[in-house]
Amino acid sequence: MMSKQQVLIIDDEPDIRELLEITLGRMNLITHTAKDVASAMKLLNSREFDLCLTDMHLPDGTGLEILGHIQANIPNLPVAVITAFGSMETAIESLKLGAFDFISKPVDLQRLREIVQNALKLNQTPIKDIEKDSSDYDGLLGQSEVMLALKQKIKKLSRSQAPVFINGPSGSGKELVASLIHTLGSRADQPFIPVNCGAIPSELMESEFFGHKKGAFTGANEAKQGFFQAAHGGTLFLDEVADLPLAMQVKLLRVIQEKAVRPVGENNEVPVDVRILSATHKNLLELIEQGDFRQDLYYRINVIDINVPPLHERGCDIALLTDYFLEKLSENYQLPKVSLSAEAKLALDQYSFPGNVRQLENILERAYTLCEDDIIELEDLNLEDNVIAAKPTAVVKPIEPIINVQPEASNNEFPIPDDIQLEPFLESIERRALAIALEKERWNKTAAAKRLGITFRALRYRLKKLEME
Repeated sequence: MMSKQQVLIIDDEPDIRELLEITLGRMNLITHTAKDVASAMKLLNSREFDLCLTDMHLPDGTGLEILGHIQANIPNLPVAVITAFGSMETAIESLKLGAFDFISKPVDLQRLREIVQNALKLNQTPIKDIEKDSSDYDGLLGQSEVMLALKQKIKKLSRSQAPVFINGPSGSGKELVASLIHTLGSRADQPFIPVNCGAIPSELMESEFFGHKKGAFTGANEAKQGFFQAAHGGTLFLDEVADLPLAMQVKLLRVIQEKAVRPVGENNEVPVDVRILSATHKNLLELIEQGDFRQDLYYRINVIDINVPPLHERGCDIALLTDYFLEKLSENYQLPKVSLSAEAKLALDQYSFPGNVRQLENILERAYTLCEDDIIELEDLNLEDNVIAAKPTAVVKPIEPIINVQPEASNNEFPIPDDIQLEPFLESIERRALAIALEKERWNKTAAAKRLGITFRALRYRLKKLEME
């Protein structure tokens, strides 16, 4: 039989202590109380606890002293601080110092229960060694010094509910960092909702974020949950948060402060329990100076920041990532694994990778389809502005055109449907070209590849991707 979990309550107000004791007792928890720093320290040094709830203002000190003592001596003990109404600066300071979360007076009991439940989950969550076991997080693979430091900070931030701002260039893995913070934390069994703020039309933004009731506007044929409600209990990741228009920034700030949303067309607010992680590749401080980003919102989403390094600063990780991506391509398309020539390896080591990890993966996927004899050569990488002069790429001429499309005489444009969906349209052309080449060559794939002017590996890759095998 599992023993009951123990909670230390520190507050100088008897009524508050009694309220917290009753509430936590109903949650089947054993409570111990202290009215000041001195008595709290005695209890912390004499027994083990699963959670500490402490007021910030105590007769002989502050909750920050208790927090500092716990961080130094009992780092795995989560601490939630209780602050006076409107003391947001104090609450944010406690989060920066390592508090799990905070709650303001007068205490909202539902909010208190949520904090307690989330905090107690922390020590029940198996701790992953992300230095060694991060194969599920592609771009975070690495043993470089900067990546080991990043993983340590991710592990620490996963034990908090503080809003985290993730800084880093495009393609460096900001969403992977957010996902890992979520997965290692107490909300891992709840939704992780990533949102690209720059991809939502401004006229739909309020509905997408906060939801709407049926009939709220033309086309609202049924009620819809917004991102905040979908992420309830879990984590909402706001990628490219700098792209939010100012009007939406005001509404987002209010939701973060009130922990409630009002769906479009509704009169009542809906409480939401969501941890906010955000990211952008832009400089928010410059945007604040230009008047394009609200300073008050910046301080609410950037309680703690974390920097994701660009790939060119990660040294030995390039070779590790290259091996991982090539292995992944081989498994996905059930094709032989390829290797890199010495010249290709050197080129990757010296390349600046302006598109970071995402660019490396794309470069390798393209080279994987172009290479011959299971070896990626320098010319297969097709690196731009590379420090090593690339050899001229051989051009294979097709035997004859596969599809001969004549431009329309009236406007000299390629004939396409009026309601075109580009990806399916291009896929249909590729599918038809492959089918014609294979039929002409009696399904001899080597001959069909030659007719199409591509490598045999590229043909097999495309057939696999289009499910034509």
